[in-house]
Amino acid sequence: MKDITSVLVVKLSAIGDVIHALPVSYAIKETYPRAKLTWVVEPPAYDILKDNPYIDNIIIFEKKKFKSFKGFLKNYGPFNKILRGDKYDASLDLQGLFKSAAIAWSAKAPIRLGTCNMREMSNKVSKPVIGPHAKGHIVERYLDVARELGCKVEKVVFPMNISERDAQAAIGAMEQAGAHMENPYVVLAVGANWPNKRWPTRFYARLSDWMYNLKIIPVIIGGGAMDGQLAADIESMAEIPPINLVGKTSLKQLAYVIQNAQAVVGGDTGPVHLAAGLGTKTVMVMGPTDANRNGPYGQLENAIEARRPCKYCWKRACPKGLECLSVIHPEAVEEKLKKLL
Repeated sequence: MKDITSVLVVKLSAIGDVIHALPVSYAIKETYPRAKLTWVVEPPAYDILKDNPYIDNIIIFEKKKFKSFKGFLKNYGPFNKILRGDKYDASLDLQGLFKSAAIAWSAKAPIRLGTCNMREMSNKVSKPVIGPHAKGHIVERYLDVARELGCKVEKVVFPMNISERDAQAAIGAMEQAGAHMENPYVVLAVGANWPNKRWPTRFYARLSDWMYNLKIIPVIIGGGAMDGQLAADIESMAEIPPINLVGKTSLKQLAYVIQNAQAVVGGDTGPVHLAAGLGTKTVMVMGPTDANRNGPYGQLENAIEARRPCKYCWKRACPKGLECLSVIHPEAVEEKLKKLL
Protein backbone atom coordinates (compact mmCIF):
# COMPACT_ATOMS: atom_id res chain seq x y z
CA MET A 1 0.00 0.00 0.00
CA LYS A 2 1.34 3.43 -0.96
CA ASP A 3 1.85 6.09 1.69
CA ILE A 4 -1.51 7.37 2.90
CA THR A 5 -1.76 11.09 3.64
CA SER A 6 -5.50 11.64 4.00
CA VAL A 7 -8.28 9.23 5.03
CA LEU A 8 -12.03 9.69 5.26
CA VAL A 9 -14.00 7.48 7.67
CA VAL A 10 -17.77 7.37 7.26
CA LYS A 11 -19.51 6.01 10.34
CA LEU A 12 -22.63 8.00 11.02
CA SER A 13 -24.68 6.39 13.76
CA ALA A 14 -25.78 4.99 16.17
CA ILE A 15 -23.72 5.70 19.28
CA GLY A 16 -22.86 2.04 19.90
CA ASP A 17 -21.76 1.57 16.29
CA VAL A 18 -19.52 4.64 16.39
CA ILE A 19 -17.96 3.35 19.62
CA HIS A 20 -17.26 0.02 17.90
CA ALA A 21 -15.46 1.89 15.11
CA LEU A 22 -13.23 4.00 17.39
CA PRO A 23 -10.26 1.57 17.22
CA VAL A 24 -10.05 2.26 13.48
CA SER A 25 -8.91 5.82 14.22
CA TYR A 26 -6.08 4.54 16.42
CA ALA A 27 -5.08 1.87 13.91
CA ILE A 28 -4.83 4.39 11.05
CA LYS A 29 -2.71 6.85 13.03
CA GLU A 30 -0.41 4.13 14.37
CA THR A 31 0.43 3.06 10.82
CA TYR A 32 0.17 6.43 9.07
CA PRO A 33 0.97 9.00 11.79
CA ARG A 34 1.20 11.90 9.34
CA ALA A 35 -2.12 11.12 7.66
CA LYS A 36 -5.01 13.52 8.17
CA LEU A 37 -8.04 11.61 9.40
CA THR A 38 -11.50 13.06 8.74
CA TRP A 39 -14.62 11.41 10.15
CA VAL A 40 -18.21 11.99 8.99
CA VAL A 41 -20.75 11.48 11.78
CA GLU A 42 -24.32 12.38 12.68
CA PRO A 43 -24.97 14.81 15.58
CA PRO A 44 -25.94 12.27 18.31
CA ALA A 45 -22.51 10.61 18.19
CA TYR A 46 -20.42 13.75 17.68
CA ASP A 47 -19.42 14.00 21.34
CA ILE A 48 -17.80 10.56 21.17
CA LEU A 49 -15.35 11.77 18.54
CA LYS A 50 -14.76 15.27 19.90
CA ASP A 51 -11.19 15.80 21.14
CA ASN A 52 -10.13 12.34 19.94
CA PRO A 53 -6.35 12.75 19.51
CA TYR A 54 -6.39 10.47 16.45
CA ILE A 55 -9.07 12.37 14.53
CA ASP A 56 -8.05 15.61 12.84
CA ASN A 57 -11.36 16.77 11.41
CA ILE A 58 -15.03 15.95 12.07
CA ILE A 59 -17.75 16.64 9.50
CA ILE A 60 -21.31 16.55 10.80
CA PHE A 61 -23.93 15.00 8.52
CA GLU A 62 -27.42 16.15 9.53
CA LYS A 63 -29.55 13.46 7.92
CA LYS A 64 -32.87 15.11 8.72
CA LYS A 65 -31.96 18.05 6.46
CA PHE A 66 -31.67 15.69 3.47
CA LYS A 67 -34.93 13.77 3.89
CA SER A 68 -37.05 15.91 1.55
CA PHE A 69 -36.21 16.63 -2.08
CA LYS A 70 -36.18 20.35 -1.32
CA GLY A 71 -33.91 19.79 1.67
CA PHE A 72 -31.55 17.70 -0.42
CA LEU A 73 -31.26 20.40 -3.08
CA LYS A 74 -30.65 23.06 -0.45
CA ASN A 75 -28.07 21.19 1.66
CA TYR A 76 -26.17 18.93 -0.73
CA GLY A 77 -24.02 21.70 -2.20
CA PRO A 78 -22.79 23.18 1.12
CA PHE A 79 -22.16 19.71 2.58
CA ASN A 80 -20.31 18.54 -0.52
CA LYS A 81 -18.14 21.67 -0.45
CA ILE A 82 -17.08 20.88 3.12
CA LEU A 83 -16.53 17.22 2.25
CA ARG A 84 -14.32 18.08 -0.71
CA GLY A 85 -12.28 20.54 1.29
CA ASP A 86 -9.65 17.78 1.31
CA LYS A 87 -8.44 15.32 -1.27
CA TYR A 88 -8.57 11.84 0.25
CA ASP A 89 -6.30 8.95 -0.61
CA ALA A 90 -8.84 6.52 0.83
CA SER A 91 -12.37 6.40 2.20
CA LEU A 92 -13.60 3.74 4.64
CA ASP A 93 -17.37 3.22 4.60
CA LEU A 94 -18.02 1.51 7.92
CA GLN A 95 -21.79 2.11 7.67
CA GLY A 96 -22.48 0.20 4.46
CA LEU A 97 -25.77 1.90 3.59
CA PHE A 98 -26.99 4.12 0.75
CA LYS A 99 -26.41 7.35 2.69
CA SER A 100 -22.83 6.45 3.60
CA ALA A 101 -22.17 5.22 0.05
CA ALA A 102 -23.34 8.58 -1.30
CA ILE A 103 -20.86 10.34 0.97
CA ALA A 104 -18.01 7.99 0.01
CA TRP A 105 -18.82 8.48 -3.69
CA SER A 106 -18.90 12.28 -3.30
CA ALA A 107 -15.48 12.26 -1.61
CA LYS A 108 -13.90 10.82 -4.81
CA ALA A 109 -11.11 8.94 -3.04
CA PRO A 110 -9.20 6.58 -5.38
CA ILE A 111 -9.30 3.84 -2.72
CA ARG A 112 -12.79 3.09 -1.41
CA LEU A 113 -13.21 0.26 1.09
CA GLY A 114 -16.23 -1.01 3.01
CA THR A 115 -17.19 -3.67 5.51
CA CYS A 116 -18.04 -7.30 4.75
CA ASN A 117 -21.81 -6.70 4.96
CA MET A 118 -22.48 -3.77 2.62
CA ARG A 119 -26.18 -3.12 1.91
CA GLU A 120 -28.42 -0.87 -0.19
CA MET A 121 -26.05 -1.05 -3.19
CA SER A 122 -23.19 0.47 -1.17
CA ASN A 123 -20.98 -2.37 -2.42
CA LYS A 124 -21.14 -0.75 -5.87
CA VAL A 125 -19.32 2.31 -4.50
CA SER A 126 -16.85 0.78 -2.01
CA LYS A 127 -15.07 -2.57 -2.15
CA PRO A 128 -16.40 -4.91 0.56
CA VAL A 129 -13.56 -6.27 2.68
CA ILE A 130 -14.10 -9.94 3.50
CA GLY A 131 -11.38 -10.24 6.12
CA PRO A 132 -10.39 -12.98 8.57
CA HIS A 133 -12.99 -11.70 11.08
CA ALA A 134 -15.93 -11.49 8.65
CA LYS A 135 -17.93 -13.78 10.96
CA GLY A 136 -16.51 -12.36 14.18
CA HIS A 137 -17.09 -9.34 16.39
CA ILE A 138 -18.13 -6.10 14.70
CA VAL A 139 -15.07 -4.30 16.15
CA GLU A 140 -12.79 -6.75 14.34
CA ARG A 141 -14.84 -6.48 11.15
CA TYR A 142 -14.23 -2.73 11.15
CA LEU A 143 -10.55 -3.30 11.89
CA ASP A 144 -10.37 -5.70 8.92
CA VAL A 145 -11.13 -2.67 6.74
CA ALA A 146 -8.22 -0.82 8.36
CA ARG A 147 -6.01 -3.89 7.81
CA GLU A 148 -6.94 -3.85 4.11
CA LEU A 149 -5.64 -0.27 4.06
CA GLY A 150 -2.31 -1.55 5.36
CA CYS A 151 -2.78 -0.88 9.08
CA LYS A 152 -0.87 -3.19 11.43
CA VAL A 153 -3.49 -3.30 14.26
CA GLU A 154 -1.04 -4.53 16.88
CA LYS A 155 -3.41 -3.56 19.69
CA VAL A 156 -7.03 -2.47 19.92
CA VAL A 157 -7.56 0.94 21.53
CA PHE A 158 -10.83 2.82 22.07
CA PRO A 159 -9.61 6.43 22.25
CA MET A 160 -11.81 8.84 24.17
CA ASN A 161 -10.65 12.07 25.77
CA ILE A 162 -12.57 13.04 28.92
CA SER A 163 -11.71 16.58 30.04
CA GLU A 164 -11.25 17.60 33.66
CA ARG A 165 -14.31 19.78 33.25
CA ASP A 166 -16.43 16.80 32.23
CA ALA A 167 -15.01 14.73 35.07
CA GLN A 168 -15.91 17.37 37.65
CA ALA A 169 -19.37 17.78 36.14
CA ALA A 170 -19.92 14.02 36.40
CA ILE A 171 -18.84 14.01 40.04
CA GLY A 172 -21.21 16.90 40.70
CA ALA A 173 -24.12 15.15 38.98
CA MET A 174 -23.58 12.05 41.12
CA GLU A 175 -23.46 14.10 44.32
CA GLN A 176 -26.57 16.04 43.37
CA ALA A 177 -28.37 12.74 42.73
CA GLY A 178 -27.39 11.53 46.21
CA ALA A 179 -24.20 9.47 45.84
CA HIS A 180 -20.45 9.95 46.13
CA MET A 181 -18.38 8.53 43.31
CA GLU A 182 -15.69 7.20 45.66
CA ASN A 183 -18.23 4.70 47.05
CA PRO A 184 -18.69 1.40 45.15
CA TYR A 185 -21.41 1.62 42.52
CA VAL A 186 -22.71 -0.34 39.52
CA VAL A 187 -24.24 1.37 36.50
CA LEU A 188 -27.56 0.12 35.10
CA ALA A 189 -28.02 1.10 31.44
CA VAL A 190 -31.77 0.49 31.31
CA GLY A 191 -32.67 1.84 27.88
CA ALA A 192 -32.22 0.71 24.28
CA ASN A 193 -33.60 1.87 20.94
CA TRP A 194 -35.02 -1.60 20.27
CA PRO A 195 -37.76 -2.74 22.71
CA ASN A 196 -36.38 -6.27 22.22
CA LYS A 197 -33.05 -5.21 23.76
CA ARG A 198 -34.54 -3.89 27.01
CA TRP A 199 -34.32 -6.04 30.11
CA PRO A 200 -37.58 -5.87 32.14
CA THR A 201 -37.72 -3.01 34.64
CA ARG A 202 -38.95 -5.37 37.39
CA PHE A 203 -35.68 -7.29 37.05
CA TYR A 204 -33.62 -4.10 37.32
CA ALA A 205 -35.56 -3.27 40.49
CA ARG A 206 -34.74 -6.67 42.01
CA LEU A 207 -31.09 -6.33 40.98
CA SER A 208 -30.98 -2.86 42.51
CA ASP A 209 -32.23 -4.17 45.87
CA TRP A 210 -29.67 -6.99 45.73
CA MET A 211 -26.89 -4.44 45.21
CA TYR A 212 -27.98 -2.29 48.12
CA ASN A 213 -27.85 -5.38 50.34
CA LEU A 214 -24.19 -5.75 49.31
CA LYS A 215 -23.57 -2.05 50.06
CA ILE A 216 -23.14 -1.34 46.35
CA ILE A 217 -24.98 1.68 44.94
CA PRO A 218 -27.07 1.07 41.80
CA VAL A 219 -26.95 4.02 39.38
CA ILE A 220 -29.42 4.27 36.49
CA ILE A 221 -28.20 6.03 33.34
CA GLY A 222 -29.88 6.99 30.09
CA GLY A 223 -31.38 9.88 28.20
CA GLY A 224 -34.73 10.86 26.73
CA ALA A 225 -38.34 10.43 27.77
CA MET A 226 -38.40 6.64 27.34
CA ASP A 227 -35.39 6.08 29.60
CA GLY A 228 -36.89 8.51 32.10
CA GLN A 229 -40.07 6.43 32.24
CA LEU A 230 -38.09 3.19 32.61
CA ALA A 231 -36.13 4.73 35.50
CA ALA A 232 -39.35 5.89 37.16
CA ASP A 233 -40.79 2.38 36.90
CA ILE A 234 -37.67 0.89 38.51
CA GLU A 235 -37.74 3.47 41.30
CA SER A 236 -41.37 2.64 42.06
CA MET A 237 -40.73 -1.11 42.22
CA ALA A 238 -37.46 -1.09 44.19
CA GLU A 239 -37.44 -1.17 48.00
CA ILE A 240 -34.82 1.59 47.97
CA PRO A 241 -34.82 3.78 44.84
CA PRO A 242 -31.53 3.61 42.91
CA ILE A 243 -29.57 6.74 42.05
CA ASN A 244 -31.11 8.25 38.91
CA LEU A 245 -28.77 10.00 36.44
CA VAL A 246 -31.07 9.75 33.42
CA GLY A 247 -30.75 12.93 31.36
CA LYS A 248 -28.38 14.56 33.85
CA THR A 249 -25.05 14.07 32.06
CA SER A 250 -23.48 14.66 28.68
CA LEU A 251 -22.00 11.69 26.83
CA LYS A 252 -18.46 12.48 28.00
CA GLN A 253 -19.65 12.96 31.59
CA LEU A 254 -21.48 9.66 31.34
CA ALA A 255 -18.25 8.07 30.12
CA TYR A 256 -16.52 9.26 33.29
CA VAL A 257 -19.29 7.77 35.45
CA ILE A 258 -18.96 4.48 33.58
CA GLN A 259 -15.17 4.51 33.72
CA ASN A 260 -15.20 4.71 37.51
CA ALA A 261 -17.96 2.14 38.10
CA GLN A 262 -17.32 -1.33 39.52
CA ALA A 263 -19.40 -2.75 36.66
CA VAL A 264 -22.07 -1.92 34.09
CA VAL A 265 -25.22 -3.95 33.38
CA GLY A 266 -27.49 -3.50 30.36
CA GLY A 267 -28.56 -4.66 26.94
CA ASP A 268 -26.96 -4.37 23.52
CA THR A 269 -26.84 -0.56 23.53
CA GLY A 270 -24.40 2.34 23.26
CA PRO A 271 -23.51 3.00 26.93
CA VAL A 272 -22.85 -0.70 27.52
CA HIS A 273 -20.52 -0.88 24.52
CA LEU A 274 -18.87 2.28 25.82
CA ALA A 275 -18.27 0.50 29.12
CA ALA A 276 -16.57 -2.43 27.40
CA GLY A 277 -14.45 -0.06 25.32
CA LEU A 278 -13.35 1.82 28.44
CA GLY A 279 -12.37 -1.46 30.10
CA THR A 280 -15.10 -1.40 32.76
CA LYS A 281 -16.44 -4.82 33.74
CA THR A 282 -19.55 -5.29 31.64
CA VAL A 283 -22.50 -7.68 31.85
CA MET A 284 -24.71 -7.62 28.74
CA VAL A 285 -28.12 -9.27 28.47
CA MET A 286 -28.87 -10.25 24.86
CA GLY A 287 -31.64 -11.79 22.78
CA PRO A 288 -32.27 -10.49 19.26
CA THR A 289 -28.56 -9.99 18.60
CA ASP A 290 -25.70 -12.40 19.27
CA ALA A 291 -22.67 -12.02 21.49
CA ASN A 292 -20.24 -13.25 18.85
CA ARG A 293 -20.97 -10.13 16.79
CA ASN A 294 -22.28 -7.57 19.28
CA GLY A 295 -21.29 -8.70 22.77
CA PRO A 296 -19.11 -6.64 25.12
CA TYR A 297 -15.80 -6.51 23.24
CA GLY A 298 -13.01 -8.26 25.13
CA GLN A 299 -15.50 -9.62 27.67
CA LEU A 300 -17.72 -11.95 25.67
CA GLU A 301 -17.81 -14.35 28.61
CA ASN A 302 -19.90 -11.74 30.43
CA ALA A 303 -22.70 -11.80 27.86
CA ILE A 304 -25.90 -13.61 28.89
CA GLU A 305 -28.03 -14.70 25.94
CA ALA A 306 -31.75 -15.43 26.13
CA ARG A 307 -32.47 -19.15 25.90
CA ARG A 308 -35.06 -18.99 23.17
CA PRO A 309 -35.15 -20.90 19.87
CA CYS A 310 -35.85 -17.62 18.09
CA LYS A 311 -32.85 -15.70 19.47
CA TYR A 312 -30.64 -13.82 16.98
CA CYS A 313 -33.76 -12.75 15.08
CA TRP A 314 -32.44 -9.17 14.65
CA LYS A 315 -35.97 -7.81 15.10
CA ARG A 316 -36.55 -4.49 16.86
CA ALA A 317 -39.79 -5.77 18.35
CA CYS A 318 -40.80 -9.39 18.81
CA PRO A 319 -43.20 -10.53 16.04
CA LYS A 320 -44.49 -13.18 18.48
CA GLY A 321 -45.30 -10.61 21.15
CA LEU A 322 -42.79 -12.11 23.60
CA GLU A 323 -40.85 -10.14 26.20
CA CYS A 324 -37.56 -11.27 24.72
CA LEU A 325 -35.17 -10.86 27.66
CA SER A 326 -37.61 -11.97 30.38
CA VAL A 327 -36.09 -15.47 30.33
CA ILE A 328 -32.85 -13.97 31.72
CA HIS A 329 -33.60 -13.74 35.44
CA PRO A 330 -31.83 -11.41 37.91
CA GLU A 331 -30.08 -14.37 39.53
CA ALA A 332 -28.13 -14.99 36.31
CA VAL A 333 -26.87 -11.40 36.31
CA GLU A 334 -26.10 -11.58 40.02
CA GLU A 335 -23.94 -14.68 39.45
CA LYS A 336 -21.94 -12.82 36.82
CA LEU A 337 -21.53 -9.79 39.06
CA LYS A 338 -20.38 -11.91 42.01
CA LYS A 339 -17.42 -13.05 39.92
CA LEU A 340 -16.60 -9.53 38.75
CA LEU A 341 -17.04 -7.38 41.85
